[in-house]
Amino acid sequence: MPVTMTENPTVVHTERGLSIKGTRITLYDVMDYLQADWPPKLIGDWLNLTQEQINDVMAYIETYREEVEAEYQRVVKRAEEVRQYWEERNRDRMKPIDPNTLSPERRALWEKLEAWKERLAQS
Repeated sequence: MPVTMTENPTVVHTERGLSIKGTRITLYDVMDYLQADWPPKLIGDWLNLTQEQINDVMAYIETYREEVEAEYQRVVKRAEEVRQYWEERNRDRMKPIDPNTLSPERRALWEKLEAWKERLAQS
């Protein structure tokens, strides 16, 4: 069920969902921080929001808590489904490289990369 729009000048409904007008920040971003028990002042500072913006967002969330929470849960569930899809799809690509299966040119590059990694780890 979509969240009902109000006269709130800061919260708008875009193709990304409920967003803060003039930004790419969604209410779901704010909800992530609220779920982690961040205070509104810190969220506003972290997301570079004005005091008026964070106050409007918090008022909107409080007024429509049930609808916003339900939509937030749908967004979180969908994000997890997408993450699992791509993790499964890329599983074979993320396997460690066996240097014995590389061509001589790629093996030389791999050894050079490993040497750089070792040098960086020592510094």
